[in-house]
Amino acid sequence: MLPVALPPRSFQLGAHARIRLTYAWRHGRLPDLRTPRLFTELVQWRKLNDRDLRLPLLADKVAVKAVVADRLGRAWVVPTLWDGAVLPAERPDGGPIVVKSRHGCNQRVFVRDGTCDWPMIRRQAARWVDQRYGGWLDEWLYREIPPGVLIEPFIGADGQLPIDYKFYVFGGVVAFIQVHLEREHRHRWIVLDRHWRCEGDGTDLPPRPSALGAMIAAAENLGQGFDFVRVDFYQPDDVPLFGEMTFYPGSGLDPFDPPHLDAVMGDLWLQARGRATGVSQDFGGVALAA
Repeated sequence: MLPVALPPRSFQLGAHARIRLTYAWRHGRLPDLRTPRLFTELVQWRKLNDRDLRLPLLADKVAVKAVVADRLGRAWVVPTLWDGAVLPAERPDGGPIVVKSRHGCNQRVFVRDGTCDWPMIRRQAARWVDQRYGGWLDEWLYREIPPGVLIEPFIGADGQLPIDYKFYVFGGVVAFIQVHLEREHRHRWIVLDRHWRCEGDGTDLPPRPSALGAMIAAAENLGQGFDFVRVDFYQPDDVPLFGEMTFYPGSGLDPFDPPHLDAVMGDLWLQARGRATGVSQDFGGVALAA
C-alpha cells in the first residue's frame, strides 16, 4: 500500500463526526470505528483511513480501462467514444450512447435516439465536473480522480439496461455476487454466493449467466492484492464486459438483505486483511505496492 499524508486533524474530526451521524441515520445505530467488525463499518473505516493511491486509479472510469485491457484483454472493455471536460456541442452521430462522469457514481444519462435534449445533458455534465464528487460522504478517493465526462456506446438490448453483476472480492476470492435488475424503472437487487445460490428468499432469481465462471475469474484477477474490492460486469449477448471497480459500495450506507450478510462479509474482509502480504502489482505499467 502506498500511503499519502492524511488530511489535517481538524478535517479528520469533522469527517469522523459526519460519518457517525450519516451511518446512524441509515442504519439506526452508531458505527464502531475503533474496532469495526461489520462490512458497512469497514467501509467507513476505509473512507477515514485508507489512502492507497491505487484506489483513485482503479475507480477512474477512463484510466481503469487500460488496466483491464492489460489484465483481461481488450475484448472485456466497453470502448470510450469520447472523453474530456466539456461535452461536444453536438450529440455524436451513431447509435444509442451513455454519458457518464469519470470521477463519480450514479452520474449518467442514457441517450437512446436523436430526440434527446442535448443542451440539457451538456449542462448536467458540466455540473458533474464543477461539483467534485465524494466530499459530502467523505469518500476520499473520488476527490483524487480528474473530473471529466466520457461517452460510451449503450450496451443494452432493445433499449433495456443489461443486468449488473457486482462481485464482492475478499483477498482475491469472490464470495458473493449482488445482481441488480431493471435498474431504470423497478430497480432491485438480490445477493447470491459464487455458486449462484440465493442468500434471500430466491423469488426473483434471474437465470445463471453463461459467462459466470469467466466473470468470477476476471473479478479475482483484478481483485488480487486488495483485502476487499467490488468488481462489476455486464453480459450482453453472452459476452462479458467490465463495468467498474468500487471500493466504497453504497458508501457503506445501504442495509443488507438478508441483514446477517453485513457480519459475514465483515468477517471475510477482516480475514483477508489478516492474510495480506506485501506482494506488488503492476497496474497500467505503473508498479504499485500492495
